[in-house]
Amino acid sequence: MSYSSNGNHPKLSEKGLLTPDNCVVALIDHQPQMLFGTSNFDRQTIINNAVAFAKASRVFDVPVVLTTVETKSFSGNMWPQLRAVFPDREPIERSSMNCWDDKNFVAAIEKTGRKKILLAGLWTDTCVALPTIQALHDGYEVYVVEDCCGDVSQLAHDNAMKRVIQSGARPVTSLSTMLEWQRDWAHRETYDAVMDIVKNHYGAYGTGVEYTYTMVHGAPATKFPEYSVPTASVAHK
Repeated sequence: MSYSSNGNHPKLSEKGLLTPDNCVVALIDHQPQMLFGTSNFDRQTIINNAVAFAKASRVFDVPVVLTTVETKSFSGNMWPQLRAVFPDREPIERSSMNCWDDKNFVAAIEKTGRKKILLAGLWTDTCVALPTIQALHDGYEVYVVEDCCGDVSQLAHDNAMKRVIQSGARPVTSLSTMLEWQRDWAHRETYDAVMDIVKNHYGAYGTGVEYTYTMVHGAPATKFPEYSVPTASVAHK
């Protein structure tokens, strides 16, 4: 069996599918003000899915480009839950709504040498649709991770998805992408990390995994970090 260049996972057959070795992830404008205006999906679910997708990207060593818009003047910092997944990575700051208009963002994508982009962000009809359409025009394949996106209304989101699909983009979800990267449960190098994401982020699926491990296979229960009540911070004293 051949392995990826870093040896973290087996090389997978492509034939039109996503692999950890042929794509790059772009996470766009996951910021407080953008989430405030999102109303088509449950906002906590969007956070959950985006964090799960970010973790999966790290598990499979997929290159990730982070970007934010007007952090200081309007949108606020990238969600701390996402920053915690990439503690040493600074998002590319922009003024443009369309990140494909930002030379630093495009250069970061080009630097990876990959032609398949997994793209997610807020809002779907602007910060996702516009770069998707232009990246397609420039010869990239774009996959919109729809459950990590959101918009000001269901109509706005639905129209944006219709527009990008008509332009040639493919809709996927965070879970479907992670499973496409895993592909085979015999790939033990990433199996436990994938199961950890499933149990932390994917509801009934994760609960089912925990039940099967403990009640059918007799494995010990999963131990999550013990909760400690936070003490008052200096700012609040």
